Order: sequence, then structure tokens, then C-alpha cells
Amino acid sequence: MAITFHAEIKDLLLVIEASGCDENLQQVIDYGCSVIDLAVNHGSRYILCDERNIEYALDTCDTFLLAQKIAECAQKIFRVAIVCGPKFLEDGKFWETVAVNRFLEVRVDTDMERAKEWLLSNID
Repeated sequence: MAITFHAEIKDLLLVIEASGCDENLQQVIDYGCSVIDLAVNHGSRYILCDERNIEYALDTCDTFLLAQKIAECAQKIFRVAIVCGPKFLEDGKFWETVAVNRFLEVRVDTDMERAKEWLLSNID
């Protein structure tokens, strides 16, 4: 099942609730770029993605390529927090490392409150 998502704008924060399976690299790039475009179009510089209902299936190479592409697309975004299921935390942390190394301020976590606290810790 492809990734679907619901978005809610709260001032500078875009909250995404996503579900499905990342069946292929292009599909996940499209999902990520859609979220980024939505944030930019609404003036949201912070994104909180609840991906606890997504089944991560990309291999390591595709995860690396995904992080590169999303970091390129997200240059106008200030911070991104992604909450994933515990069994996908290792993949999420790998994605985080690649994206951070490309200057995207992102954090992957399994706890929604901890992720939200980090995300909003420096909003003026």
C-alpha cells in the first residue's frame, strides 16, 4: 500500500500523519517533496511527521539516496521531526545521519512528545 498522509497547519508548524508502506524510492521522494512543498506554501518552517503507521521497506542504498534528495528539497525548512515505529528506529537514525550531514536539521525518534519538544525548542 502506498504512503498516504493527512496534514494540519498550526501556525509555523505542519503536522503530518502518514500511513502505508514505502514501496519504492520514487514514491517516498514524492511523499517527502509533497510534504515539503505543503510546508513552504503555507509558510511553515517546522514539520512534525507521525510515521508510526508507515512500514519502512527501502534498502540501505535507497534510504541513503532518499535522505540526500529530501535534504536538497528541504532547504527552506528550518526543522523536521519524524516519529517512527520502534522496529524502524535504526533505519530512521541512518536516514537522520545522512540528512544531517547534508545540513538538514532533523531528528528521528519513537516518542511523539520528545520529538515535538525537540522540534519546538527554539521557536521564538
